[in-house]
Parts: sequence; structure tokens; C-alpha cells
Amino acid sequence: MTFETAFSSRGIVGAVAASALLLASATAAAQAGKDLYAKTCAVCHAAGVAGAPRLGNAADWQPRIAGGTARLYASALQGTPKGMPAKGGNTAASDAEVRAAVDFMLASVKGAAPAAAKPAAAAPAAASAATPAAPKSAATVAAPAVTAPAPAAPAMAPQLAAVDTSANTTGGSAADINSFNRLLKPAGKRNPPPAEDGIHDPSNDGTHALMAPLAAYATLPKSNAGNRVDWVKSLNEGKINPRWDRANPNDVPVVIDLNIVREVKGSMPDVVYPHKQHTEWLDCSNCHPAIFNPQKGSNVISMAAILLGEKCGVCHGKVAFPVSECRLCHSKKKDFRPAQAATTAK
Repeated sequence: MTFETAFSSRGIVGAVAASALLLASATAAAQAGKDLYAKTCAVCHAAGVAGAPRLGNAADWQPRIAGGTARLYASALQGTPKGMPAKGGNTAASDAEVRAAVDFMLASVKGAAPAAAKPAAAAPAAASAATPAAPKSAATVAAPAVTAPAPAAPAMAPQLAAVDTSANTTGGSAADINSFNRLLKPAGKRNPPPAEDGIHDPSNDGTHALMAPLAAYATLPKSNAGNRVDWVKSLNEGKINPRWDRANPNDVPVVIDLNIVREVKGSMPDVVYPHKQHTEWLDCSNCHPAIFNPQKGSNVISMAAILLGEKCGVCHGKVAFPVSECRLCHSKKKDFRPAQAATTAK
């Protein structure tokens, strides 16, 4: 072998190795994006919660794509004024993983039309393929994992639909991805009659004798959230007088007037948890220690967990206002002036 031949061979081998490394790196990045989507992003983007663009829905994504990929990356990393927290609430995710998740969702839109057209064209070839062609399928199978991750979307839907079916209290269709969260519904479907609410037994005559909520709540202060009743205001104005103890009508609540502020990253206002409004209704044992450990820094809370019915989501969306009302919790505006003043002083 001449020097020139050896050099050329090594060059080819090096190029092949470099290509293999690049392919492996791209595959790993695509998988990381897919995994982060399934773990965090799907909570909102599978169903379009609070206006989030849905996976594979070109109409939802088109206005966002027009702004450029860099802008989408920035929104995903830093959060948006409309309510999306930085990194979707998963602060443990790396910037690279978040960008990969954005790429995964974009690929579900950009690859939608070609993916739909390929099966019809490939069908005759598959029917007439001879046995020797089988080994070539390895390369064919490997490619879609990197170039077209969109087929993962149908896999996500059944997972969320399973939650919907097992905890459906709306009386609506089990196919409705948000029906597990019974307060996240249009105003026209609020407060259905007891026989239609999916909670009471419609075959029981006593159910039909109950007063319809719309009639019962007619004189109470109004709200734009949940079942459209401002329960805190109703309590403060004496419009309702809930019994603190079921067995003792004379028992009074132990009200704790204490606000807990949870700082959140990005431009979204910080969360204020008011103990007063909660302890007027609930005993401390309802939340501590099963839901929240009463120790600073020991509770990991994210929008993903809340939307799945954990932490605050144990009540909110089911018996309290839904999580679509972001500003009711994110109510403490950030004050950037001290930091700016310190920077100016330097």
C-alpha cells in the first residue's frame, strides 16, 4: 500500500467515524428532546392547556414559527408572560434539553405532511419486497428516530387519556383530554344539574330532588374562574356559613393569617400562598404533612405536578378554582429596581 493510498484510506475512515459520531449525537439530542417532552411539556402541549400550541397541530404552531426558532428557544427557556414558566417548570432540565424538546415539537409539525404521504407510496414496494431487501430495513428504521419524531404523539395521547378515563367527573366524553380537571371547562357547561354532573348517582331519586347549583349560586358574588362563584368573597360577606366541624355546629375554625411567598424564575410574578383564606375552610391536617411538608425548601412544586393533580392540584381544578387562572396565585410582582440600582452604582 502506498503512502497516498494509506493516507486516503485513513481519511475515509476518519470521515466515516466523524459522521457516525455526529449521527449518534443527533440521535441522543432527539431522544433527550422527546423524553423531556413526555416528562414535562406534554402536560400542556398535548392538550393545549391555557393556549399552549399542541404537538402536531400546524395551525397552533404557525404563528410561533413565523417568529423564528431563536424566539421559541427563548420563550421555552425563560417562560412567557401568558403563563408558561421557565423550562416548563422543570428547572432541572438543561438548556440543551429544552432546545431539543422545542425541536421535537417543531419536527412534529414540519414533518406532518411528508409523513402522511409516505405510507401510500411505500405500500406497493413493501408488498413486492423480496427477502434479500430485509437487511436494508435497519437503516430505514433508524432514520425516523432522528428525522421524524412526530409518531410519538399518538403514544402520549393514550397515556393522558388513561388519566381522563379513570378520574372523569365531568359526565363528558372520556376522549376529552382535560375532563379529569372538572373546573377547566367553558362557562356554558358550568354547574350542571346533580343528575348530570358525573358526581351524583343519576339513578337515585334523591339526586333529582337536589337543588340545581345554578339556582343555588344565583345570589352569590361572581367570579370568572371555575364554577363562576367567588367563594372567598361569599364567606367574607356572610353569604355562606359553612360548618367547621360536621358533628359540632358550634365549633369555630383556627384561622392563620400568614402569607407564604414562593419565588419563581423568569418574568412571571412570584406565588403568594395565603393561609388565611385556606384555614377559614380547612384544618391544617388537610394539607400537612401528606401534601406539603411544613418545612421551608422541602417541597418540590411545579406546574406539571399541579396539572397532574399533585400538590396544589389536589384541590385546584376539582373543588377550587382551576389552574388556568394564573394571576390568582402568581400575584406578587417582582421588583427589579434594587438590582438595577446596584448595577448602576457599580
